Amino acid sequence: MRRSRKAQQTQTVLVAGGAGFLGSHLCEALFGSGYRVICVDNFLTGRMENITSLAGQPRFRLIEQDICSPLELGEPVHRIFNLACAASPPRYQADPVHTTRTCVIGTLNLLDLAVRDGARFLQASTSEIYGDPQQHPQREDYLGHVNCTGPRACYDEGKRTAETLCFDYVRADMADIRVARIFNTYGPRMDPADGRIVSNLVMQALEKRPLTIFGDGRQTRSFCYVTDLVEGLLRLMDVEPNPLKPINLGNPGEFTILEVAGLVQELTGTGSTMKFLPLPQDDPRRRRPDIARAKALLGWSPKVPLRQGLLQTVVYFADLDDKAMAPPLMASAKAGASRSTSSSDVGPASVLFTQAEHPSEVLVGIDKQLGEQSRAAEAISQRHRADGGRRNRRVPATSLHHISRMLREPDDDASPTRRGRHHPGTGS
Repeated sequence: MRRSRKAQQTQTVLVAGGAGFLGSHLCEALFGSGYRVICVDNFLTGRMENITSLAGQPRFRLIEQDICSPLELGEPVHRIFNLACAASPPRYQADPVHTTRTCVIGTLNLLDLAVRDGARFLQASTSEIYGDPQQHPQREDYLGHVNCTGPRACYDEGKRTAETLCFDYVRADMADIRVARIFNTYGPRMDPADGRIVSNLVMQALEKRPLTIFGDGRQTRSFCYVTDLVEGLLRLMDVEPNPLKPINLGNPGEFTILEVAGLVQELTGTGSTMKFLPLPQDDPRRRRPDIARAKALLGWSPKVPLRQGLLQTVVYFADLDDKAMAPPLMASAKAGASRSTSSSDVGPASVLFTQAEHPSEVLVGIDKQLGEQSRAAEAISQRHRADGGRRNRRVPATSLHHISRMLREPDDDASPTRRGRHHPGTGS
């Protein structure tokens, strides 16, 4: 299914929203496969530290721009992934008009770019187009149950309209377009303050705060690890012929929020209690994808169990130091600007701004003296002991020791927090 490395090296791929959680993992996967990658991001929710491993590489180009404005790249692209939009409810509700504009005007701009360059296009849609579903699990032929005037409508209806545009372009034979309906995804590089279920619970547990549960906690979600999701996106972009249908991408394992909270408590060793809050308006009661279409057309299904993926996510959040916990670093320097650094003011998120190749872009390169921070729990624990906990003062030593032990233990399917114990046949 995948093209040869030699063929990939001749192609340029644009990833809109490429500095975000999903987008940065996708950029890395594409870059590793030999593509030239153009990352476009307005850094409203994207973070510069997500793409420091690619910054300065000869086949990577970063453009700081909102896709609501037409892109003038100065070069053709062969493939376009549209992942540009805030995806967590607190973030997309913070500026609902901009969210709708991103979904509609931004998607139109990228579709027109695809038509102009003859590029293949993949739209990152969402399970939210099903609303609070009356069908369970959700199949792609389900038309949904969405409140078009509620606080979530800017995202739900915005994504539905984006799908409409995509399939109108397909019916007009204007472009080769694929649509992925993405269900809850988690993993390293999630923003710890984005308000999503996994990031909320993990950060609260690590900081010994009460775990906030909305409603009675019996509403369900399905959680797909980021590497599995990226593999699904790549397969959908590569598959021949064009499926001409939306494809659900997610993990069909179904968990209650209470079960996820219990698993987070176990993995972090926290003594945090649970705090129950009112359920937000239009919050879905059940969410689980039917992925029969993805299995049949893409040969894809998720591999990483929830317990394993959550542990890696806990390790990532535990290893965030104070600078990484600060507000996102904005790529605000103008083209041609530079910033000098010294050994006294260089930190893990430090970047060097260099002369831009194009007027609208900012090129960034990580300081070579910094290297990469370890993500292993043993390294976290060693640093904590060495500096008395100052570097990781948000994370109690008991949690660090517990995470180290959990990493060494096998993934025990008999754990009482495993959903399969109560619902045989539903993996994570």
